Parts: sequence; C-alpha cells; structure tokens
Amino acid sequence: MLKVLYGLKNFEGKSKFKTWLYSITYNECITQYRKERRKRRLMDALSLDPLEEASEEKTPAPEEKGGLDRWLVYVNPIDREILVLRFVAELEFQEIADIMHMGLSATKMRYKRALDKLREKFAGETET
Repeated sequence: MLKVLYGLKNFEGKSKFKTWLYSITYNECITQYRKERRKRRLMDALSLDPLEEASEEKTPAPEEKGGLDRWLVYVNPIDREILVLRFVAELEFQEIADIMHMGLSATKMRYKRALDKLREKFAGETET
C-alpha cells in the first residue's frame, strides 16, 4: 500500500489507474515470491530432515492435479502470466502489455502461441 502512495506522484496517466495499480501489485507479488523461494531454498539446504524430504516426495506433480495448474505447467512462466492475467484477472490485452512491459502485438502473439501449444498438447491427450 505504501508503494502505491509513494508512487502516486509518479503516475503520469499514460495508462488507466487500474492498470498502473495492478502493475505495482504484480511486481510486488513477484518480488515477495522470489524472496520466499530464496528463503525456502536456503532452509531446505540447511535442514536435511528425512521426514520432510519424504513428505515432499508424496506431493503430486502439477500435471497430476486437476484444474488450471494441470494446463499451465506446459507453458513458460511469461506465457503463463499472460494467460492468467487474461482469463483469471480478465484484463484487456493492452493492460496486460502494460503490466508485462511488452508491446501489444508481442503480448497477443505470446497469448496465441501459448493457447496453440495447450490445444496441441491436450488434443492428443483427449484422443487417446
């Protein structure tokens, strides 16, 4: 919340306020995720608890789970974010392009290629 308040003076109005706010939120979430991942790796490296390792082996892989995770595991992280922003957050392509710091045509092309890849992957799976 403080980042939004401090950054408000830098808001130029080149995009919608919603897009600007979402961009700050998105970037902060990515930063927090990376910090947690680093911390988790460090904790894993420091603790060699056999019970912990055994419980990790039993967790199903994302492709074994149902739902959205099952599909998104097959696309790269940037394309995954574009799909999530489009389908889950229901943002327009221009808003997604602004958030991802990409051009509009690049965003649309990545979206199309990601969908094509998923269609190709799961078309073969439903036929078998």
